[in-house]
Amino acid sequence: MIDDSDFMGLALILAREAATLGEVPVGAVVVKDGEIVGRGCNQPIGRHDPTAHAEVMALRDAAAHLGNYRLPGCTLYVTLEPCAMCVGAMMHARIGRVVFGAQDPKTGAAGSVIDLFAETRLNHHAEIIGGVRAEECGSLLSNFFAARRARTEVA
Repeated sequence: MIDDSDFMGLALILAREAATLGEVPVGAVVVKDGEIVGRGCNQPIGRHDPTAHAEVMALRDAAAHLGNYRLPGCTLYVTLEPCAMCVGAMMHARIGRVVFGAQDPKTGAAGSVIDLFAETRLNHHAEIIGGVRAEECGSLLSNFFAARRARTEVA
């Protein structure tokens, strides 16, 4: 049986794909009934689109695949804690469960900086599970930014 760690592994593959494109390495998959229905990786630089975060790309793919902008009963797996924009998109899609890898102490909106899912005044709440393969997800990001800084220092 495929579990949270396995689905996060697939999100990590997408995160590595983002890195090869020169994007911040974040990947996401949307799962319904044990089947991947949406995939996405960060693409804001290449698409010239500030909304092209991995989560939004995966939500768009899932909505197109399922023929509905509402995604109840779906789980979104993402390698980095979602930002406020992505949490908002998940709420509008009615995602039932969010599983993330590394925490984001600068822009995390699922508990690190703010927890929008816990905001009682908002009309949708999802189950949140953080820290799945957190070390692997965090290392991918740390290594990416270390390499970027090294290139900048050499230039």
